[in-house]
Amino acid sequence: MELANSEAIATKMVWISVTGSTNSDLITAAVTGGAANWPNFSVYVTGYQNAGRGRSGRQWIAPPGSSLFVSVLLRPEASIETFAWLPLLAGLAMSRAVSGRLNDGSNAVASAAAAQVGVKWPNDVLVGGQKICGVLSELLPDGSGVVVGAGLNLTLSREQLPVETATSLALLGDPAAQERTGAAIDAQTLDDILARYLTQLWQLLEAFNACDGNAALAGLQAEVSQSCLTLGQEVKVILPGDEELWGTAQAIDEQGRLVLTTLDNQKIAVAAGDIVHLRHRI
Repeated sequence: MELANSEAIATKMVWISVTGSTNSDLITAAVTGGAANWPNFSVYVTGYQNAGRGRSGRQWIAPPGSSLFVSVLLRPEASIETFAWLPLLAGLAMSRAVSGRLNDGSNAVASAAAAQVGVKWPNDVLVGGQKICGVLSELLPDGSGVVVGAGLNLTLSREQLPVETATSLALLGDPAAQERTGAAIDAQTLDDILARYLTQLWQLLEAFNACDGNAALAGLQAEVSQSCLTLGQEVKVILPGDEELWGTAQAIDEQGRLVLTTLDNQKIAVAAGDIVHLRHRI
């Protein structure tokens, strides 16, 4: 598939029509090929993956051509201790790409949806409370970089969505996606959306590197916080091992962790976990 605009941004790009997982493909390539052959901002992209993975090992599959699956290899100049910011930056980049796409044109429905785009910590992109994109980041075995994978719902119909709380660009009024609801997206639209995402991610990574991974100094902590729909929400956090925390999401700290005030008024910083936004106060 011809993705000229996206290829101009990536340092190396591989399009594959079908694969198990772009994250797995890119990790294997980076490990076996080395940094010289797989530099920073190498990209794997497909329109169909049949063994995709979400958080906590959940399966992630969509009809062929109905979604964008992209993995980007990030080799930051900052230390590994700052890598926790990379998934958050990817979520911010995708939220900006989606918002920009929906705002591009005179479609009133899409423009209204653009105003509702945000990120559920750490990196799920939501529109009006419904999930349109998930992000999964994986550290390279040698710690030299991170592969950030994203899956964006493009033309899925209501019946094709994996859960009721999901959505797609087609359902949000994107004209090009609507024309192909339930079918494969066209190459031009796919290239436009991918290029938007890669552009935003590259700019955020450049700012991150310029400040040696200091997200606060680069202004990125504030930008991520501003886009985060979780802040101020009553939430349940499911931690590794299925331990649960309940409380109010207050802030994102300098390490990218979500800071909660728990029911017994403790301040706890969470580095990883599944977040559930609660509809009623606790």
